[in-house]
Amino acid sequence: AALQKLRGNSDLSAELEEMLAEQAAVKGQRAKNPWELFRNPALRWQVVSIVVLSSAMQLCGNDSMYFYAAYVFQEAGIPQDKIPYVVIGTGSCELITSVTCNMIIDYAGRRPLLLGGYIFMAGWAIVFMVALSQQTQISWMPYLSMACIFAYILSFGIGPAGVTGVLPTEVFDQMSRPAAYMICGSLLWFNLFLVGTAFPFIVKSLAHFCYVPFLVVCVCTALYVGFFLPETKGKSFLEISEEFKKRNFKAQTRAVFYKGPEEIKSTVL
Repeated sequence: AALQKLRGNSDLSAELEEMLAEQAAVKGQRAKNPWELFRNPALRWQVVSIVVLSSAMQLCGNDSMYFYAAYVFQEAGIPQDKIPYVVIGTGSCELITSVTCNMIIDYAGRRPLLLGGYIFMAGWAIVFMVALSQQTQISWMPYLSMACIFAYILSFGIGPAGVTGVLPTEVFDQMSRPAAYMICGSLLWFNLFLVGTAFPFIVKSLAHFCYVPFLVVCVCTALYVGFFLPETKGKSFLEISEEFKKRNFKAQTRAVFYKGPEEIKSTVL
């Protein structure tokens, strides 16, 4: 009844079937705590995935763009009293793209949005650093810097901001999701504190090239998504868990493969 109220009058049989299958798979289990997720080898790559992606959400440098926004807009000739409104406009862009991402996520898929978001952010970080370094020499560079700020925030909103939050629901079962979200939330706040504390020192040390650490984070995260994160679009939880299971127990499977016949027989028994 609750699902019908939420979805309307559409056919719910497939969704109900998936929910009941997942419920049967975790029957008799209790809710897990965060430490149990870290110790469970069957959840190794699921935990690694949410740790990497939740950390990258803050370590990618999106929030640090707002640190530079006022300076860049001032150099571009925007009146001082109008700059706060333009900065609010950058935040509005992030909000709009995050909403848009949630509308297209089921059509585009999770991996393409994450991969594209981090790749574009890495590209814009390079252009932004070059523009900042040439801002006093070339008259139109402040406008390029301003465009980079909007492009970086838009890339973040259309990819990582909209996708990262839904992944724990798709890669963890009903007994593990609350603990998974606790891990994600803790990492988000810890890394936000870390970036907020460290960024002034990074700017002081690297000057116009302060986005090099964030560039490295974006590239590494894009590589992780490209090589290790399976696509979850259009798949049930059981199908997704099977993909992770192959990766989680790959080492054990390889070890069994190399055993002799008698050892394999002993292992099976």
